[in-house]
Amino acid sequence: MPFSGDERLGPYQILSVIGAGGMGEVYRARDSRLHRDVALKVMKDRTGFEKEARAAAALNHPNIVVVYDVGPDYVVMELVEGESLRQVLRRGPLPFRDVVETGAQIAEGLAAAHAAHIVHRDLKPENIVLARDGRPKILDFGLAKRTAPRDAEESTRTTPGAIAGTAGYMSPEQVRGQELDWRTDIFSLGLVLYEMLAGRRAFSCESAPETMAAIVKEPPADFGSGVSPQLQAVILRCLEKNPERRFQSARDLAFSLRSLAPVQPAAEILARPTPDPAIDSLAVMPLESVGGNPDTEYLSDGITESLINSLSPIAGLRVIARSRVFRYKNKEIDPAQVGRDLNVRALLTGSVAQRGDSLRVQVELVEAATAAQLWGERFYRRSADIFEVEEEIARQISEKLRLKLSGQDRERLVKRHTENTEAYHLYLNGRFHWNKRTGEGLKKAIEYFHQAIQKDPGYAMAYAGLADGYLVLSVFNPDPARGFAATGKAAALRALEIDADLSESLTALGLIQWCLDWDGAAAERSLRRAIELKPGYWLAHDHYAMLLSSLGRHEEAVREVGRGLELEPLAPVVSHHFAWVSIRARRYRDAIDQCRKTLEMDPNFAMGHYWLGFACGLTSRYDEAIPELEAARQAVGSTFATLELARAYAASGRAADAQQILAEMQQTFDRGYAEPYGFATVYAALGQADQAFHWLERACQDRTGLFAMWVNGDPRLDSLRSDPRMSDLLRRMGLEPASRRAASPG
Repeated sequence: MPFSGDERLGPYQILSVIGAGGMGEVYRARDSRLHRDVALKVMKDRTGFEKEARAAAALNHPNIVVVYDVGPDYVVMELVEGESLRQVLRRGPLPFRDVVETGAQIAEGLAAAHAAHIVHRDLKPENIVLARDGRPKILDFGLAKRTAPRDAEESTRTTPGAIAGTAGYMSPEQVRGQELDWRTDIFSLGLVLYEMLAGRRAFSCESAPETMAAIVKEPPADFGSGVSPQLQAVILRCLEKNPERRFQSARDLAFSLRSLAPVQPAAEILARPTPDPAIDSLAVMPLESVGGNPDTEYLSDGITESLINSLSPIAGLRVIARSRVFRYKNKEIDPAQVGRDLNVRALLTGSVAQRGDSLRVQVELVEAATAAQLWGERFYRRSADIFEVEEEIARQISEKLRLKLSGQDRERLVKRHTENTEAYHLYLNGRFHWNKRTGEGLKKAIEYFHQAIQKDPGYAMAYAGLADGYLVLSVFNPDPARGFAATGKAAALRALEIDADLSESLTALGLIQWCLDWDGAAAERSLRRAIELKPGYWLAHDHYAMLLSSLGRHEEAVREVGRGLELEPLAPVVSHHFAWVSIRARRYRDAIDQCRKTLEMDPNFAMGHYWLGFACGLTSRYDEAIPELEAARQAVGSTFATLELARAYAASGRAADAQQILAEMQQTFDRGYAEPYGFATVYAALGQADQAFHWLERACQDRTGLFAMWVNGDPRLDSLRSDPRMSDLLRRMGLEPASRRAASPG
C-alpha cells in the first residue's frame, strides 16, 4: 500500500512521493540516524531483489547512484536532485557534445558495474538521472544480475518464456530470453544514445510485441540529416544484432565516444555557451565522523583541517578558516544558507568512517547557491593510505573548480611531512587535543606528539606541535624548574633543522625567542618569515601581534591581530588575544566589545570572562569586573586568573579580600610554584611598591612569559612607572622605559 507521507519505515521518515514505476514506489525520506535525505524505493515484488540490491550496493562510481541500505522490501539510495533523462528528452534531442559527454559517462558507469560482474538489464532514459551539474547517474539496478555465477541460483540465464526488461530498450538476446552478458547493456545504451541524438526511438512501433520483433529483425530508423557520421557509426556498432560485433566492453565505448570530441560540428562549437567562471571560494565543512566513536573523531577533524591547509595557499581560491566552518560541526546545514553566511560559492561536505584498518571517506563538492553536486567520490582505503586520499581529494577539487595551479601549488598539494601513517594519526590526535586549549588537552596533545616522533624521528610537524604545546603550557605553568618554554624552543629548533621553511615551527619559535630570551630582533625575524611562508596562517599573525604589543608598537599590533581575526574570526583563542592587544593599547572599549561578542558565541569560554573582567576593572567598573573574574577563576583555576581577581579587589577598595587571596597564593608559591608577575600587580594596586618590585624581580629572574609580554607599559603598573627600579628592569630586557600614561576608558 503506498505511503501518503509522514510514516516511518525502519529508521526512515517518509517525506513525500517522488514517483512510481513497475517495480515499486519511490519516496523522499529522512535517515534519522545520519540526518540526510535519501531516496527510498518500496518494492512490489521482492523476489530475489535483496541479493541483487546488495550486489549493487558494492558499486562505487560517480555515475552510479549509491545504494545505502537494503531492507526486507525496500532499498535506500542516494537522493539525486535533478531530472531524469526522459524528462530532458521530452524537450527535444541533445546537442552533439552533450550526447558524447553524457553517453561516455554512462558507459563509464556501466563499465564499473560490469567489472563487478553486474549487468543492469533495464537501461533506459527513465533509469538515468541528470544531476543539477549535468552529471548522469544510473539508477534502478532492480533487474540487475551477476554474470559470474557461483551457483545455479545466481545464473543470468532468463527462464524460457520470461522476458525481463522494458520493450524498446531490450537487446535481441534479451527479447529471445537467451543468456545475457554485459553486451546487452551496450545495446541498450546504443538505443539511449540514438534517442538522445535523433530525438526519437530507434525502434518505435504501435505495440510492444511489434517493437520487440523489430529489435530482433529490423535495422534502426534513419538518424535524419545533419548528424555526425562518426557518432552514427559508434551508435550503430552498439546496435549490432550479434553481440560479437558490438563494442566488447563499455570502457571501449566510452573511449570511442570521447575520441569524437574534436570532430564535433563547427556550428555547435560556435554555439557552445561560455563556461561559468571558476569557483573562487570554498568552505571545507567539518567531515562527519560516522559511527559515533569519540576515539576516531580526531580523524575526521584532522582530514578536514589538512584539506583546509592544503587548499588555502592556492592562488585564486579563498578557503574559509577553520574556526568559521567548525561552528557547523555536528549540525545539519542548508548549503544555500551556509554559502550566504560564509560568502562562498562551493562547499565540500562528507564523512569519515574507520573500522579496524579500513577507512572510508565520502566527499561531495556542492555549489552553494543551487545545492547542485559538482563532484562526488567515495574512497575505500586502508588507514595506511590516508595520505593518498587527502591528496586525491585536494587534486580533484582543484580540477573541478578549474583552478590554474602553479608548480608550487602542485607541490603543496602532495607535500608530506611524514610517510609513516601511524605517526600521522598520532599527530592528528595531538592537534585535536591542542585545539581544545585546556590544561588536560595540552598534556594529552604533548603525549601524542611525543608518540608521533617515536614513530618517525624526522617528523617536523610533530616537533612543531610539541613547540606549540609547551609554549601554551608555559603560560599555564611558568615554573622555571619545569622548563616548558625551553623544551618548546628545543622542539621548534629541531623542526627547523628538518624543514627550515616550516611556518608552524617558526611561529612557535618567534614567541619563545621573546618570552624566554628577550631577543626581540630574532623573534621578529622568525615571525615575519613565518607569515611570508604562509600568509594565511592565523597563529603567525597572532603571535606577531603579541610581540609587537610587548615591544610597545601598539598600532602595528592592533593591525596584525586584526589580520589574525579576519583569518579566524570565530576562534576564541584569537578573540581573547585581540582583547589582550587592545588592552595593552589601552583600547578598553574595543576589548570589552570583542569579549562580549565572543561570549555570545560561547558563554562558557573562560578566557572571554577573564579579559572582560580585566578590561572592566581597568575602567573602574568593578561591579562588572569582579563577577567575570570570579567566573574565570572557577573555570580556569590558574594563578593569573586568581591574582587578577585579587587586583580587582584591591583596586576597588576591598583590600582585605585581596590580602586573603595573596596569603593563599603565597602558600601555593611556597609549596610549589605560582606565577610571580600577578603578585606584583596586586601589590601595586595596594600601594605597596617594594613588595611589587620584589615579585617583579622574581618574574624577571624566572623569565616568565607574562613578565616579558606585560611589563613594558602594563597599565596596572602605572603607579610604578616613574620608579628607577622599573627603568632598570626594562633596560635589562633591552627595552626603552615607557613613559607613564594614565589609563583611559578607551
